[in-house]
Amino acid sequence: MADHPRSLFPAGRHGGRARTPVAVLGLGRFGRGVALELMESGFEVLGVDADERAVQDLNGLLTLVVRADTTDEEALRQLSVHEMERVVVAIGGDLADSILTVSLMKRFGIEHLWAKANDERHEEILRQLGVEHVVHPERDMGRRVAHLVSNSLQDFVSVEAGFAMVRAAAPRRFYGRDLRSLGLAGETGVRAAAMRAGGSWRYPAGHDVVGPEDTLLLIGPTREVEAFLAEG
Repeated sequence: MADHPRSLFPAGRHGGRARTPVAVLGLGRFGRGVALELMESGFEVLGVDADERAVQDLNGLLTLVVRADTTDEEALRQLSVHEMERVVVAIGGDLADSILTVSLMKRFGIEHLWAKANDERHEEILRQLGVEHVVHPERDMGRRVAHLVSNSLQDFVSVEAGFAMVRAAAPRRFYGRDLRSLGLAGETGVRAAAMRAGGSWRYPAGHDVVGPEDTLLLIGPTREVEAFLAEG
């Protein structure tokens, strides 16, 4: 097996769009989703899973998909995972496999490492291992849906704890008022980061007047954003 990860991937797979290869270790629902989205974004993706069915399901959909034990150091070295800059450990079903795989990635010195956590205890262990990017797919999606349902938002993204970006139709009380008078053009509190009027998104100015068909992208402290949209 060749030593450099780029040698694993066919040239021209993405018509010149390909970026630095990414390894996704674990191809369950979360790992599969991540891998396919990365492919769509123009990355070359190496998918690895010990389950033959998971591997077969993605055959031809990823740049390379291999059946292998993600805790097997020699197997991953043969796949050049140790030379990759970005790795996603998407193992959720087996805590021991997740921890062992992450430990192996840290030993490889992977520069950018993401790992899926099942719960708070799992996250704590991953943090102790030095994983900077810990993902809670089920918890994070649950929180997002809760915000969407409770506030009638079109979309909600938690930037970090206590700070969010939301997409929402302009409330009726905004109609005919400019962003400055609404307090959405300042440097603090809730701010309008973008505005869609007439079908296209653009960066707004303080004098822009909000109409019935407009959509706003607001950013700020989560509670302030939600309270602002909920007013009157």
